[in-house]
Amino acid sequence: MRNNLIFAFVLFLFLVSRIYKITGIPVSVYWDEASIGYNAYSIATDLKDEWGDKLPLHFRAFGEFKLPVYIYSVAVFVKAIGLNEHAVRLPAVLYSLGTLIVVYLLVRKITKNEGIAILSGFILSFSPWFFIFSRTGYEVTAGLFFFFLATYLFLLIDRSKYLLLVSMVGFVLSFYSYNSFRIIIPIWLAILFVYRFHNLNALRKNWLPILISVLLFGLSLIPVYRLYKYDAGGARFAQVEITSKTDFIKNYFSHFSSKFLFTTGDTNPRSQIPGHGQLYWFELPLILVGVFAILRSKRMLYLIPLVILLLAPIPAALTKESPHALRALLAAPSFSIISAFGAFYLKDNFKKFGVIIFTTVVVAYYLSFELYIQDFITKYPTQSAGAWQYEYKQIFEKQRSGIVTDKYAQPYIFALYYLKYPPEKFRGEVKLNPVSNWGFSKVVSFDGFQFTSK
Repeated sequence: MRNNLIFAFVLFLFLVSRIYKITGIPVSVYWDEASIGYNAYSIATDLKDEWGDKLPLHFRAFGEFKLPVYIYSVAVFVKAIGLNEHAVRLPAVLYSLGTLIVVYLLVRKITKNEGIAILSGFILSFSPWFFIFSRTGYEVTAGLFFFFLATYLFLLIDRSKYLLLVSMVGFVLSFYSYNSFRIIIPIWLAILFVYRFHNLNALRKNWLPILISVLLFGLSLIPVYRLYKYDAGGARFAQVEITSKTDFIKNYFSHFSSKFLFTTGDTNPRSQIPGHGQLYWFELPLILVGVFAILRSKRMLYLIPLVILLLAPIPAALTKESPHALRALLAAPSFSIISAFGAFYLKDNFKKFGVIIFTTVVVAYYLSFELYIQDFITKYPTQSAGAWQYEYKQIFEKQRSGIVTDKYAQPYIFALYYLKYPPEKFRGEVKLNPVSNWGFSKVVSFDGFQFTSK
């Protein structure tokens, strides 16, 4: 009962910090949030996306083909409360809350230790890496939740072999939430299947759910194949992918550099508060001790957070923009779990100072997060306004026609979003430029608006 109350309090703190001023900080939606919101609005209106495709599995959007899970989640909120920042961002809060809960359950399953499980959730809720993404309209939050949920369910198949099917549904939903998981999940599934079904006896006992699961995952690949084969879905990736193995290695290890982790973090203001690392400096010894504790334990399941951490940077390392906090977000829960392992290893092996060590860790996280939040509330809105394309909010909350510069990228989607423009009317009026070499198409005009680079 006591542990449940403690964890409930952790969840309460998480919700308060994520919901507080959720529509005002960041100061506006950025172009992907506007696109997600408007496509959700369009789906909620007539079951078609902004371009008229009915209930698509890939949303064409700007030409980069957004994935469906988060958009359909937002559509539910749009239907209930209308098109606004709450509808766009609250699903990310709820998916992130779900991630917190599933991480707790997963760690408890792995360790049989309630304390490590609660501390993992506590650390993740205060993680600078996780914070901004868990209160803004990022699709990755859905992918993160379903990834950990599916992993947790996979570990429960001893209770019922048919939980494997439910687990596979979770992996497919993650696969259709964010592109990074399209790279990670096949690798992770291979690791899990080798771990669980490495002998013929296990294969024979579970052959039917294994077969159905493999078929289910195979079927989920068909729309992806069609996208890349027939719909030019690879155009965007072709522009951002690396060109050599050396670049991959350099990009991969950049995610473990002290500069990225502890000093400057991701330099994109939409991903991190300027001047803050992805982690706190004092976490370094906890992480090192945590890795030592995991390896020393020689328990196979203890390796799960470490293996996930090693997989996390792979999608980002394949692109030119590295290190990249968003594409490597899977690392945030992994670091949190490893840090919790480290804290409990110190507590258990230095019993004389155990209470002091544990109290120091908890207080350090709390105070560090308080300072982080202060910067987020007082400095971040001004520092990041341009990155969140605040200029377009100012324009389209006042302007309903005229010539608008596309200097800040894709102004048409902000006009549609802020004006709640009828989707069917937009489809009948819109005029387009050809798709750019980045895989994006630009709207030339609709209604009384004209968009120009001048």
